[in-house]
Amino acid sequence: MKTVYTFGGGATHDDARARDKTVTGGKGANLAEMAGIGLPVPPGFTITAEECVRYLRDGGDFSPELREAVTEALVHVERTAGKTFGEASDPLLVSVRSGARVSMPGMMDTVLNLGLNDETVAGLAATSGDERFAWDSYRRFIQMYSDVVLGLDHGLFEEALEIVKEDNGYFNDTELTAENLQALVAQYKQIVADELGRDFPQDVHEQLWGAIRAVFDSWDSDRAKVYRRLNDIPADWGTAVNVQAMVFGNMGETSATGVAFTRDPATGEKAYYGEWLVNAQGEDVVAGIRTPQYLTRAARERAGASAPSMEEAMPEAYAELAAVFDLLEKHYKDMQDIEFTVERGKLWMLQTRTGKRTAKAALKMAVDMADEGLIDETTAILRVDPMALDQLLHPTLDPDAPRDVLGKGLPASPGAASGKIVLDADTAESWSGRGDKVVLVRVETSPEDIHGMHAAQGILTARGGMTSHAAVVARGMGRPCVSGASGVSIDIKARTLKIGAREFAEGDVITLDGATGEIMAGEVPTIQPELAGDFGTLMEWADKYRRMKVRTNAETPADCRMARRFGAEGIGLARTEHMFFDGARIGAVRQMILADDEAGRRKALERLLPEQRSDFVEIFTTMAGLPCTIRLLDPPLHEFLPHSDEEFEEVADAAGIGVDHLKRRAAELHEFNPMLGHRGCRLGITYPEIYEMQARAIFEAACEVTLRQAQGARGGDEESGSARPEPVEGLGAVVPEVMIPLVGTRKELALLKQVVDETARTVFEEKGVTLDYLVGTMIELPRAALMAGAIAEEAMFFSFGTNDLTQTTLGVSRDDSANFLAVYVDKGIYARDPFVSLDIEGVGQLVEIAAERGRATRPELKLGICGEHGGDPASIAFCEKVGLDYVSASPYRVPIARLAAAQAALRG
Repeated sequence: MKTVYTFGGGATHDDARARDKTVTGGKGANLAEMAGIGLPVPPGFTITAEECVRYLRDGGDFSPELREAVTEALVHVERTAGKTFGEASDPLLVSVRSGARVSMPGMMDTVLNLGLNDETVAGLAATSGDERFAWDSYRRFIQMYSDVVLGLDHGLFEEALEIVKEDNGYFNDTELTAENLQALVAQYKQIVADELGRDFPQDVHEQLWGAIRAVFDSWDSDRAKVYRRLNDIPADWGTAVNVQAMVFGNMGETSATGVAFTRDPATGEKAYYGEWLVNAQGEDVVAGIRTPQYLTRAARERAGASAPSMEEAMPEAYAELAAVFDLLEKHYKDMQDIEFTVERGKLWMLQTRTGKRTAKAALKMAVDMADEGLIDETTAILRVDPMALDQLLHPTLDPDAPRDVLGKGLPASPGAASGKIVLDADTAESWSGRGDKVVLVRVETSPEDIHGMHAAQGILTARGGMTSHAAVVARGMGRPCVSGASGVSIDIKARTLKIGAREFAEGDVITLDGATGEIMAGEVPTIQPELAGDFGTLMEWADKYRRMKVRTNAETPADCRMARRFGAEGIGLARTEHMFFDGARIGAVRQMILADDEAGRRKALERLLPEQRSDFVEIFTTMAGLPCTIRLLDPPLHEFLPHSDEEFEEVADAAGIGVDHLKRRAAELHEFNPMLGHRGCRLGITYPEIYEMQARAIFEAACEVTLRQAQGARGGDEESGSARPEPVEGLGAVVPEVMIPLVGTRKELALLKQVVDETARTVFEEKGVTLDYLVGTMIELPRAALMAGAIAEEAMFFSFGTNDLTQTTLGVSRDDSANFLAVYVDKGIYARDPFVSLDIEGVGQLVEIAAERGRATRPELKLGICGEHGGDPASIAFCEKVGLDYVSASPYRVPIARLAAAQAALRG
């Protein structure tokens, strides 16, 4: 099987592996594709990602076969370019870049200008006719190679560069003369010798294999591991390596380099978007070393910038580039992120890939491209990452709120964020971990900052453009970002920040508006998002194609209203215990728990009944016409017990008993492992009066709402003295589903179902109303899954409580596992945190078994999931495969679940 594929110079690829991103990575596959459709691509070759996996597995050794294949591929590049690698008179120089199958911007390593040494630099100067260019290229190469391959701190070289500029009164790197650069190269080489005790490598083949090794090793760098974990990228994919003939954007005023998108990645607008620099290399644009210029005249004028756009300064090259943009978007049928170089007036395409975009842009592009006929509705649905919708579902800055604007930068990633200023990534992660909202402020971000960027609410940088590392990564994460804020200065030793004339200490609060680039003092109020337009259109399309229903986990009126606004089709889980913690009710709950006998418990429950009924009236009114699954009391009683002497005294006074007696009773109720103890249906079996009260509250509320609706339909007004309406049968306005939690046996459910049924009959007789209702259970114990056939004899529905099912199957506490689960994920023991994404191999088997056995007993058995996994796209895809009827998610995850359910149905 081939390990190296060439491209450019007429190289053809009958082997589909060359264009397979799983083999040659996204960059390599697209380079081969671009060369194949006739675009100007510098020749090169790609080492497959499979070789990276083998290299890492075998302890960092290159196989003889790979060495031979690289030698042959290098001959192809030399022949096509008309230059020889390592030749002193007219040297071939190459770039060495990573290329994983999915874009990981800035996470892995790149080396440019490889092949320069003390001899070839003279040849480059002679053939280019530009001595300054040659020494500048050598200077860049030593710095980059020393950082990426030799592991030296790039700051050592930056410091030397700044000293030379300061000594000569220069502001920009471009002001350095050939003599300055030659002297700087000598300093750089001395830094290497001083730091490593050996000279900078002069052998170009040693340089090449060192760079290949560095790119392979970068797959397992700390920053790459963090990025993979955050973006669910498997560790066993590996990265390809692309070796490509260099073309130079730093050969004078007729040369340039740039990064561009075929549409605006922040807004989705159909307009070319990008930045470029004259007489520069690609790293200059993305690293924030120089302030880039706008690609188009329209963008320059909108920004009020004076530096000419590429459209104005290089009209011929720009026109050719615009034609390439259109060709690539039509070819790939998606927005493209493109890197290009102009070498002495000639355009070269260095890369194209599917461009990262904000959720807002993703929606707009998907809908617009479908409207344009470029893609169809189903492709549009599949194109938007469901989790990216989370960026759209949270508040933005209130436009009418007062703002203390301190300064402005570039609007690099939209959205709004307020938080405490932090000046490094480790502090951001630490403060976020203790519950603080933070804004990460840096001169410029680098891949090493990835963990702090993820922890922060927003990101602010003093340098960098719209395509800088901070901008690209922030957009991918959905973090608001303001970049290139030139009025920002950081004193890292004093831990202070100046924005214009104002000074702030680390820990002070600021607000960022990623849509305008504004930086504000303090916290600015927010407003709810608008969910019409492109969002509404895509959701309509998704609802057309999905099979599963989407419900919500909610019990407060506010959450129910929010969930309906987001398109929820009912309640999959209303947790009644959340209602018990209200300050006005907790006393009665404690009195009930600590009572010595049934009479004492019933007395306390009488106080709770009207409160519970009121809760359910609000829920049924908000969700009228939609099914509502209400879980009866589930948590262990110790969660409600008094803790302080003052609380014990309050309960004792209310119950008319002594404090000491209550404390003895509390001690009797203490459990060593309460999560596996006296909770769930075990409470109902022991104290059936609790579930009886809750069932009465549910059915009385259902009857009240139903009668209200019937009264409204008939125009009567009971309060004004009109006759009581006749009994209403099967009105269907309220659909209660009573869930018995933690069932492990059929007998448990049978006993408690009898309590619910008898209570329902009593209430219906009292109210003159007959309603349809269901009694079912939550499957959250392995035994319940295995005994699902028997349990389904009593249950009308199963709702999989995968939070507890995961705990009880894995023997891992969700509350105590955070310290080690990240290590498990890093080591590949679990692909993802099993409490975030369902453990399909283990817990998933139990879900499948329960679904199959339950429906074998009762074919019409309704099946749903109400754990946190109901809002996770990967888990939703599994639910579709198993044939569940619905998923239930928290209110803000309802749109995510709707889109994920549609995608799962379309993918089959």
